[in-house]
Parts: sequence; structure tokens; C-alpha cells
Amino acid sequence: MKMFILKTFCLASILFIAVLTGMQMASNGIQKTKGNSDFKHTTLLKATDKKGIGPLSHDIQAKKKKLEELYSANLFSSIGKKMSDGLTHASAKFIDNITK
Repeated sequence: MKMFILKTFCLASILFIAVLTGMQMASNGIQKTKGNSDFKHTTLLKATDKKGIGPLSHDIQAKKKKLEELYSANLFSSIGKKMSDGLTHASAKFIDNITK
């Protein structure tokens, strides 16, 4: 009986320490995500002229083009969405016909 109580106490204390460690790691991760801990990687970005034509605007245009390609290439997702909308509409009509 004494060994059972000792083992249970040891296991409970190890789990308690693990929980406290996990909470501390989560807190550190949240602070890092918010950016409160360090400002070493902060940079200032400037456009080259007042019209916004510069390295930033070219990057934005390239990213927009890439996103458009991703959305157009997602054929199965669009087919699934159309099928889902069709089934939803058909089941709604079926239920309306039954309830009338």
C-alpha cells in the first residue's frame, strides 16, 4: 500500500510539473507571437516613389497573380462546392414539396 501511494504521488507531481512547464511554454509562445518580447527582426519598408510603383507593388502584383492561379487550379473544390449547392437546393425543394 505504501508503494502504491508513493508511486501515485510521484506520478502526480511529475504530471503537475509537466503542466506548469507547458503553460510557461505557451505563455512564451503567445508573447513571441504578439511581438512583445523582442524587436530584432523589425524592418521598415519604403516604396521607391509616391505613386506606389516600386519593389513592394511588384511583389503584390506577383502574389495576386499566384493566388488567382491557385484558385483557378482548384478544380475539385469548385466541383464539390457546386454539387453541395445543388444537393442543398434539391433537398430544400423536396422538403417544401413534402410539407405542402
